[in-house]
Amino acid sequence: MMRIAVIGGTGHIGSYLTPLLYEAGHDVVCVSRGTKKPYQAHPAWAAVTHVRLDRTAEENAGSFGERIARIEAEVVVDLTCYQPKSAEMLVEGLRGRVRHLLHCGTIWVHGHGVRRPTTEDEPRQPFGDYGVHKAAIEAYLLREAKENGLPVTVLHPGHLVGPGWAPINPAGNFNTNVFAALKRGEEIRLPHFGLETVHHVHAKDVAWAFLRAMERREAALGESFHVVSAAAVTLRGYAESMAEWFGKRARIAFLPWEEWKQEQTGRDAAVTEDHIRHSPQCSIEKARRLLGYEPGYSSLEAVQEAVSWLIENGAIV
Repeated sequence: MMRIAVIGGTGHIGSYLTPLLYEAGHDVVCVSRGTKKPYQAHPAWAAVTHVRLDRTAEENAGSFGERIARIEAEVVVDLTCYQPKSAEMLVEGLRGRVRHLLHCGTIWVHGHGVRRPTTEDEPRQPFGDYGVHKAAIEAYLLREAKENGLPVTVLHPGHLVGPGWAPINPAGNFNTNVFAALKRGEEIRLPHFGLETVHHVHAKDVAWAFLRAMERREAALGESFHVVSAAAVTLRGYAESMAEWFGKRARIAFLPWEEWKQEQTGRDAAVTEDHIRHSPQCSIEKARRLLGYEPGYSSLEAVQEAVSWLIENGAIV
């Protein structure tokens, strides 16, 4: 049994990881702001230790790393780090005081891909604040591992999917009306020819990957791993598959980007542009080989579970 602190323990990934670690017999400390309920109900929530902590406030006070160190965990999982300075503060607080630090990255560290499927050793070409900052965090953590022996592992999830929130849809954004239109057999419109890709992963599979990395610590130290489904999907193939799942035939119109963009809200267009500019297709062979990672859900299975929840809860009609 290990004492494990999960920063962001009630979020998308934490809602699965915290109960998973509890079921595995570990002493779990769930660190969160305490402002929302976990996405998944589980007896673990009444049994684990809860520490309420506002990361932003603690970082502004310069005390976040020390606050986490005081938990005296052997393993720390950081699911809420988005700025290099945040990573540096945590590392300095935990240096020499933790057996394993696991950081949640993102496949956005790659930017636009060159060879597909993209492997972890491809040169980083990130763009956009999120990808650039996450790539800088990864570089810092792996440099600390190489030069100073920091016991760190970085896991890079794809587009997180699970019951309780809307997944990236076949248009590359979060608008649930796209699923609703497919369900009703109505026409949807996609940019270009719908051949850009998205790469989902069920949050439960990401949680399992974190546990695998802890269990195979020696193989995981100083490494980064993709944590996605076994295969990405094209926007067109995604739309056609979801329509078939609804018992309908997909009706799709393809429009040039600028024309398609004019029909969308600014937010939807920006999210779609971000996704199709990345068009991720990531390999999981390294995680399979070193961690024994094997996703339990395909991209479509994960999305269908999430969409079923949205239908049951009236978010898709």
